[in-house]
Amino acid sequence: MTKNSQVFALKYRPQTFKDLVGHSEVSKAIYNSIKINKSANAFLFTGIRGIGKTTFARIVAKALNCENGIEKLCSENFCSNCLSIINSNHIDVLEIDAASRTGVDDVRELLEFSRYSPSVAKYKVFIIDEVHMLSKQAFNALLKTLEEPPSYLKFIFATTEIKKIPITVLSRCQRYNLSRIGSVELFQYIKSICLKEDRKVNDKALKLIVKISEGSVRDALSLLDRALLSTENEELLFENAQKIFGYVDKSSYIKLLELVLNGDEKSVLKHYRDIYISGVDPSNFLNDFLEILYFTKNISHLAIDGTNFTLNDNDYNEILSLSKKTKPNTFLLFWEYTLKTVKEMNLVSNKNILIEMFLIQLIYIKNSKTLYQEEKKNITINNSSNQNKIFLKKSEVVSQIKNIQQEDNETEKKDDKNQNKITNLEDLINTCIDKKEIKLKYELENNVNLVSFSKYKIEISFNPKLNKDFVKNLSDKLFEWTNKRWIILFSNQKGEISKKEEKIIMKDKIMDEYKSSNEYDKILGLIPDIELTDIEEKK
Repeated sequence: MTKNSQVFALKYRPQTFKDLVGHSEVSKAIYNSIKINKSANAFLFTGIRGIGKTTFARIVAKALNCENGIEKLCSENFCSNCLSIINSNHIDVLEIDAASRTGVDDVRELLEFSRYSPSVAKYKVFIIDEVHMLSKQAFNALLKTLEEPPSYLKFIFATTEIKKIPITVLSRCQRYNLSRIGSVELFQYIKSICLKEDRKVNDKALKLIVKISEGSVRDALSLLDRALLSTENEELLFENAQKIFGYVDKSSYIKLLELVLNGDEKSVLKHYRDIYISGVDPSNFLNDFLEILYFTKNISHLAIDGTNFTLNDNDYNEILSLSKKTKPNTFLLFWEYTLKTVKEMNLVSNKNILIEMFLIQLIYIKNSKTLYQEEKKNITINNSSNQNKIFLKKSEVVSQIKNIQQEDNETEKKDDKNQNKITNLEDLINTCIDKKEIKLKYELENNVNLVSFSKYKIEISFNPKLNKDFVKNLSDKLFEWTNKRWIILFSNQKGEISKKEEKIIMKDKIMDEYKSSNEYDKILGLIPDIELTDIEEKK
């Protein structure tokens, strides 16, 4: 296969650390470790699909074995070792897909092969992709060799599911988390690919590709490849890209939200059906609708055309106008109801009618006060024609309202009592301890960077280490404990350090203070080679 016939993801695959898109800190750390001959026994790369885990693994394997050395790592005219690694046929560098070879026998065979020194290269390198797919027995078989491998052996693991790897394996690896590529950086990269291919692509179309790829380089290159093939030698315009990817512009969702807020049921259904006919999947529709709700609620905190290429000037002004005309609690209620519909999506075979009914329900939620006022008006009109009958009905209604109010007051008192138990993060952690919710307690202490904590609302900084079900689990438990729906938001603001980091800093401070004390100096005088390694609070 010639290079010109290859797909972009293969044709423009990075060959050196300098070629990599993003991850400069990770590249620098690994480059320096290999340069001074202090590389780890085992590397572990984790991150979303298409972020460069396997590419990183191959570059590390080449850096360890390149005939020209790491400082002159082959980028074009490849030496025999580098060429064999690129073609996945090097005798000393084995690439294994753990998804298809999961058993303990496969790992034992690998370890048996590791007993022999490399044939032509400096190091034997085992690259295991999707390593989380290995069985428990297979992981156990690896442990001893991972901790004390022969000097010529290196392991490189790649995974998208870091939580499925045993902690005993993680502790024996040098772990590198490969984050999503920033929108601006990814945009510049695929734009440079267009220049190399001598193809004209509209910037808005490239921004759409960046948005759909969600920080994955491989996805971005695959989408670009598909779009350019669809347009042959013509310029790729934004409108073409929308049709190719089945993407509906945000302005359509903003218009739909405006129609919902205006209570125009007929127009809402017609507008949604136009969106559906254009090729938008109902599941994707709900996710895009959630994004519009987020923007409308938080528009005062957002800048035009930020790093995610989310809003243009017109969209921004339209959303700002909607936000000013509508109370914030309406958007919060819509948000909650949309999430509920997302959970119910798989319960219905025809998802399209589910979305239509969902939109109609939003209209009725928005107009619930108007309906109540019309009912009240009808009672007043009927009262003049049938006074005694209406009087009886009104007295019954008043009695019912009083009973409902009394029940609501009792519920609110109960809720407030429960709420008073959870007024800050410390209270929440203690409640998790009392309720034996150990997983939630771990996440709250280790991975939560708090921005704000108020009544029924928690705002935290985004942390990729958080369990993907953290928000759902915490929301469900808070509702169970307080009988109230809590709002849990991710913020762009930098939150406080985690409770675990706070404890570490405090312990370090106490240790430093003790090391500066006269008592510690006296101990050093008696035992000069003593070293303070830990300090514990006396219970």
